[in-house]
Amino acid sequence: MSGRLILVRHGQTEANVERRLDTRLPGARLTELGRTQALSLGTRLAARPPTALVSSQALRARETAGFVETESGIALQVRAGLHEAQAGELEDRSDLESHKMFAKVFHTWHTGDLSARIPGGESGHDLVERYVPVIDSLREEYLTDPGMGGDVVVVSHGAAIRLVGAYLAGVPGAFAADRHLENTSTVELVPTDEGWRCVRWGTYDPPFDATPQRPWFEPEAAGATDDPMG
Repeated sequence: MSGRLILVRHGQTEANVERRLDTRLPGARLTELGRTQALSLGTRLAARPPTALVSSQALRARETAGFVETESGIALQVRAGLHEAQAGELEDRSDLESHKMFAKVFHTWHTGDLSARIPGGESGHDLVERYVPVIDSLREEYLTDPGMGGDVVVVSHGAAIRLVGAYLAGVPGAFAADRHLENTSTVELVPTDEGWRCVRWGTYDPPFDATPQRPWFEPEAAGATDDPMG
Protein backbone atom coordinates (compact mmCIF):
# COMPACT_ATOMS: atom_id res chain seq x y z
CA MET A 1 0.00 0.00 0.00
CA SER A 2 1.85 3.10 -1.20
CA GLY A 3 -0.71 5.84 -0.71
CA ARG A 4 -0.94 8.07 2.37
CA LEU A 5 -3.88 9.41 4.30
CA ILE A 6 -3.23 13.14 4.61
CA LEU A 7 -5.37 14.82 7.25
CA VAL A 8 -5.29 18.58 6.70
CA ARG A 9 -6.47 21.31 9.04
CA HIS A 10 -8.45 24.00 7.20
CA GLY A 11 -7.16 27.52 6.54
CA GLN A 12 -7.47 30.40 8.98
CA THR A 13 -11.03 31.52 9.73
CA GLU A 14 -12.68 34.61 11.17
CA ALA A 15 -13.36 32.59 14.33
CA ASN A 16 -9.67 31.63 14.64
CA VAL A 17 -8.71 35.31 14.58
CA GLU A 18 -11.37 36.15 17.16
CA ARG A 19 -10.42 33.04 19.19
CA ARG A 20 -14.01 31.81 19.23
CA LEU A 21 -14.74 28.12 19.80
CA ASP A 22 -16.37 27.52 16.44
CA THR A 23 -17.45 23.88 16.11
CA ARG A 24 -21.11 23.87 15.06
CA LEU A 25 -21.91 23.40 11.36
CA PRO A 26 -21.61 25.21 9.03
CA GLY A 27 -19.20 27.47 10.95
CA ALA A 28 -17.08 30.48 10.00
CA ARG A 29 -15.63 31.19 6.59
CA LEU A 30 -11.97 31.65 5.68
CA THR A 31 -10.17 34.95 6.10
CA GLU A 32 -8.10 36.51 3.33
CA LEU A 33 -5.06 34.84 4.88
CA GLY A 34 -6.99 31.57 5.08
CA ARG A 35 -7.70 31.70 1.36
CA THR A 36 -4.03 32.40 0.67
CA GLN A 37 -3.08 29.42 2.84
CA ALA A 38 -5.59 27.23 1.01
CA LEU A 39 -4.24 28.29 -2.38
CA SER A 40 -0.71 27.47 -1.25
CA LEU A 41 -1.94 24.08 -0.02
CA GLY A 42 -3.62 23.42 -3.34
CA THR A 43 -0.49 24.30 -5.27
CA ARG A 44 1.61 22.07 -3.03
CA LEU A 45 -0.71 19.07 -3.32
CA ALA A 46 -1.14 19.53 -7.08
CA ALA A 47 2.50 18.52 -7.51
CA ARG A 48 1.33 15.00 -6.67
CA PRO A 49 -2.44 15.03 -7.24
CA PRO A 50 -4.29 12.88 -4.74
CA THR A 51 -6.41 9.92 -5.67
CA ALA A 52 -9.24 11.29 -3.59
CA LEU A 53 -10.07 14.67 -2.04
CA VAL A 54 -12.53 14.79 0.85
CA SER A 55 -13.69 17.45 3.28
CA SER A 56 -15.90 17.77 6.30
CA GLN A 57 -19.25 19.51 5.94
CA ALA A 58 -17.97 22.67 7.62
CA LEU A 59 -17.75 25.75 5.41
CA ARG A 60 -14.09 26.39 6.25
CA ALA A 61 -13.12 22.84 5.27
CA ARG A 62 -15.11 22.96 2.04
CA GLU A 63 -13.60 26.33 1.12
CA THR A 64 -10.07 25.09 1.83
CA ALA A 65 -10.59 21.88 -0.13
CA GLY A 66 -12.08 23.89 -2.98
CA PHE A 67 -8.68 25.43 -3.68
CA VAL A 68 -7.12 21.95 -3.74
CA GLU A 69 -9.85 20.83 -6.13
CA THR A 70 -9.14 23.73 -8.48
CA GLU A 71 -5.38 23.28 -8.43
CA SER A 72 -5.31 19.48 -8.65
CA GLY A 73 -8.35 18.79 -10.82
CA ILE A 74 -9.57 16.12 -8.37
CA ALA A 75 -13.29 16.37 -7.61
CA LEU A 76 -14.13 17.20 -4.01
CA GLN A 77 -16.25 14.80 -1.95
CA VAL A 78 -17.98 16.17 1.16
CA ARG A 79 -18.59 13.48 3.77
CA ALA A 80 -20.50 13.58 7.03
CA GLY A 81 -18.76 12.68 10.27
CA LEU A 82 -15.51 14.57 9.76
CA HIS A 83 -16.47 17.81 11.54
CA GLU A 84 -14.85 19.23 14.64
CA ALA A 85 -15.31 18.02 18.23
CA GLN A 86 -18.50 19.75 19.35
CA ALA A 87 -18.01 22.41 22.02
CA GLY A 88 -21.60 22.28 23.33
CA GLU A 89 -22.21 25.00 25.93
CA LEU A 90 -18.84 26.56 25.09
CA GLU A 91 -19.77 27.19 21.46
CA ASP A 92 -18.84 30.64 20.15
CA ARG A 93 -17.12 31.63 23.39
CA SER A 94 -13.70 33.27 23.36
CA ASP A 95 -12.90 33.75 27.06
CA LEU A 96 -9.84 32.05 28.50
CA GLU A 97 -11.80 29.94 30.99
CA SER A 98 -13.90 28.38 28.22
CA HIS A 99 -10.77 27.54 26.25
CA LYS A 100 -9.17 26.02 29.34
CA MET A 101 -12.29 23.91 29.96
CA PHE A 102 -12.24 22.62 26.37
CA ALA A 103 -8.49 21.96 26.62
CA LYS A 104 -8.92 20.07 29.90
CA VAL A 105 -11.42 17.67 28.33
CA PHE A 106 -9.26 17.36 25.21
CA HIS A 107 -6.18 16.48 27.28
CA THR A 108 -8.24 13.94 29.25
CA TRP A 109 -9.05 12.18 25.97
CA HIS A 110 -5.35 11.97 25.21
CA THR A 111 -4.60 10.36 28.56
CA GLY A 112 -6.91 7.53 27.53
CA ASP A 113 -10.28 8.55 28.99
CA LEU A 114 -12.51 8.99 25.93
CA SER A 115 -15.60 9.10 28.13
CA ALA A 116 -14.87 12.69 29.24
CA ARG A 117 -17.41 15.05 27.76
CA ILE A 118 -17.53 18.73 26.94
CA PRO A 119 -20.62 20.18 28.72
CA GLY A 120 -23.48 19.83 26.26
CA GLY A 121 -21.03 18.60 23.63
CA GLU A 122 -19.22 15.43 22.63
CA SER A 123 -17.13 12.82 24.35
CA GLY A 124 -14.00 11.41 22.79
CA HIS A 125 -15.96 8.23 22.09
CA ASP A 126 -18.56 10.26 20.16
CA LEU A 127 -15.88 11.80 17.99
CA VAL A 128 -14.03 8.56 17.29
CA GLU A 129 -17.24 6.64 16.55
CA ARG A 130 -18.39 9.07 13.86
CA TYR A 131 -14.98 9.90 12.37
CA VAL A 132 -13.09 6.61 12.18
CA PRO A 133 -15.72 4.76 10.06
CA VAL A 134 -15.28 7.44 7.38
CA ILE A 135 -11.52 6.87 7.44
CA ASP A 136 -12.05 3.10 7.29
CA SER A 137 -14.28 3.57 4.25
CA LEU A 138 -11.72 5.76 2.49
CA ARG A 139 -9.00 3.23 3.21
CA GLU A 140 -11.10 0.44 1.73
CA GLU A 141 -11.99 2.50 -1.35
CA TYR A 142 -8.61 4.02 -2.16
CA LEU A 143 -5.71 2.62 -0.15
CA THR A 144 -6.05 -1.16 -0.37
CA ASP A 145 -5.00 -1.46 -4.02
CA PRO A 146 -1.21 -1.02 -4.39
CA GLY A 147 -1.77 -0.27 -8.04
CA MET A 148 -3.59 2.97 -7.31
CA GLY A 149 -0.60 4.46 -5.50
CA GLY A 150 -2.18 7.84 -4.75
CA ASP A 151 -2.88 9.73 -1.56
CA VAL A 152 -6.21 10.48 0.09
CA VAL A 153 -6.49 14.09 1.30
CA VAL A 154 -9.05 14.83 4.00
CA VAL A 155 -9.60 18.48 4.98
CA SER A 156 -10.88 18.58 8.52
CA HIS A 157 -10.26 20.19 11.92
CA GLY A 158 -7.51 20.55 14.50
CA ALA A 159 -8.84 18.81 17.59
CA ALA A 160 -10.52 16.04 15.59
CA ILE A 161 -7.42 15.32 13.50
CA ARG A 162 -5.16 15.20 16.55
CA LEU A 163 -7.38 12.81 18.47
CA VAL A 164 -8.10 10.50 15.54
CA GLY A 165 -4.52 10.59 14.23
CA ALA A 166 -3.16 9.59 17.64
CA TYR A 167 -5.91 7.00 18.13
CA LEU A 168 -5.30 5.29 14.79
CA ALA A 169 -1.51 5.36 14.74
CA GLY A 170 -0.65 4.99 18.42
CA VAL A 171 0.99 8.41 18.66
CA PRO A 172 1.76 9.23 22.32
CA GLY A 173 -1.15 11.13 23.84
CA ALA A 174 1.13 13.64 25.57
CA PHE A 175 2.65 14.52 22.20
CA ALA A 176 -0.68 14.81 20.35
CA ALA A 177 -2.34 16.85 23.10
CA ASP A 178 0.44 19.43 23.35
CA ARG A 179 1.32 20.02 19.70
CA HIS A 180 -1.47 21.78 17.89
CA LEU A 181 -1.70 22.03 14.13
CA GLU A 182 -1.26 25.35 12.39
CA ASN A 183 -3.82 26.14 9.71
CA THR A 184 -3.31 23.90 6.61
CA SER A 185 -0.79 21.74 8.51
CA THR A 186 -1.09 17.99 8.09
CA VAL A 187 -0.99 14.71 9.94
CA GLU A 188 0.09 11.98 7.52
CA LEU A 189 -0.57 8.29 8.03
CA VAL A 190 0.34 5.25 5.97
CA PRO A 191 -1.65 2.01 6.14
CA THR A 192 0.08 -1.06 7.52
CA ASP A 193 -0.97 -4.65 8.08
CA GLU A 194 -1.47 -3.79 11.76
CA GLY A 195 -3.37 -0.53 11.21
CA TRP A 196 -1.72 2.84 10.59
CA ARG A 197 1.69 4.43 11.07
CA CYS A 198 2.17 8.20 11.44
CA VAL A 199 4.98 9.53 9.24
CA ARG A 200 4.41 13.26 9.73
CA TRP A 201 2.74 15.44 12.36
CA GLY A 202 2.77 19.12 11.41
CA THR A 203 6.45 20.04 11.45
CA TYR A 204 7.47 16.86 13.32
CA ASP A 205 8.89 13.61 12.00
CA PRO A 206 8.84 10.35 13.99
CA PRO A 207 9.79 9.28 16.58
CA PHE A 208 7.43 11.62 18.41
CA ASP A 209 8.85 13.04 21.64
CA ALA A 210 6.17 13.18 24.35
CA THR A 211 7.96 15.92 26.33
CA PRO A 212 5.22 18.40 27.38
CA GLN A 213 5.19 21.79 25.71
CA ARG A 214 3.99 25.14 27.09
CA PRO A 215 0.16 25.17 26.82
CA TRP A 216 -0.99 27.40 23.98
CA PHE A 217 -3.37 29.31 26.29
CA GLU A 218 -0.72 30.54 28.74
CA PRO A 219 -0.11 34.33 28.81
CA GLU A 220 2.94 34.14 26.54
CA ALA A 221 0.67 32.78 23.81
CA ALA A 222 -2.21 35.19 24.44
CA GLY A 223 -1.45 37.25 21.37
CA ALA A 224 -1.58 34.27 19.02
CA THR A 225 -4.35 34.19 16.42
CA ASP A 226 -4.19 30.49 15.72
CA ASP A 227 -6.70 28.48 17.74
CA PRO A 228 -5.73 24.81 18.13
CA MET A 229 -9.42 23.86 18.13
CA GLY A 230 -11.95 24.55 15.36
